[in-house]
Amino acid sequence: MSSNNILLEIESLRKYFPVFKGVFQRVVAQVKAVDGIDLFIREGETLGLVGESGCGKSTTGRTILQLYRSTAGKVFFEGINLADLKGGQLRRMRRRMQMLFQDPYASLNPRMTVGNIIGEPLEVHQVATGKEQHNRVQELLALVGLNPYFVNRYPHEFSGGQRQRIAIARALITEPAIIALDEAVSALDMSVRARILDLLAALSDRLGVSYLFVTHDLSVLRSIADRVLVMKEGRIVEQGATEVVFATPSHPYTMRLLGAAPDLDRALSGRAPPET
Repeated sequence: MSSNNILLEIESLRKYFPVFKGVFQRVVAQVKAVDGIDLFIREGETLGLVGESGCGKSTTGRTILQLYRSTAGKVFFEGINLADLKGGQLRRMRRRMQMLFQDPYASLNPRMTVGNIIGEPLEVHQVATGKEQHNRVQELLALVGLNPYFVNRYPHEFSGGQRQRIAIARALITEPAIIALDEAVSALDMSVRARILDLLAALSDRLGVSYLFVTHDLSVLRSIADRVLVMKEGRIVEQGATEVVFATPSHPYTMRLLGAAPDLDRALSGRAPPET
């Protein structure tokens, strides 16, 4: 359940990528991936950011978390403008901001055990080591629905849905206030996708974590997002409460996205057997 307290606020965010040409690599143009958007996320809220490939939604998520530095604009997180931070100051803030990527096969190091993958952020941020770290990793595995004794296994021993659960555990290990999810379920089968969405919703309710859920599929947001922002060509063209956007979309682009979305209702209506 979200509160009325604003956790993250974006003002006039822009991210332009230069286009180079010639031997001397002169800048001849700018690709306006994010072109002056405003948004906010409350504590415990899930905000859906939806649009087709190339609209700038993934760039928005990465710029908010400062994986890309913004061209212009302000990113206030817990009252601090992240665009002004560098080095150690920004690194300390990263404990409170995490990201979940699209491909559970590519986002986990195949040479590391599950225990090391999940526990690594604790070492990076000097939070816990040794037995304390081991116990914390086992707690997170259980929290995401995996056997806590899987710590010594490797990613190739797990299914796609299980790997994404491991990635979720890694994102949660530092107790973040917000997680940006970049197409986090699009690589999964429909029934597995439904279970991961159920898990994410339950974790938000239990831990109070906020989500920025980036996707090209509006139907994914129906069961999890509190509000939806529709993005086209680097700008927000429609926004509102999820049920309102689904029931009465006002922009033609939103209508096209809804028409192209697969139906998750059947997958979400019942419990499928655990993935193997």
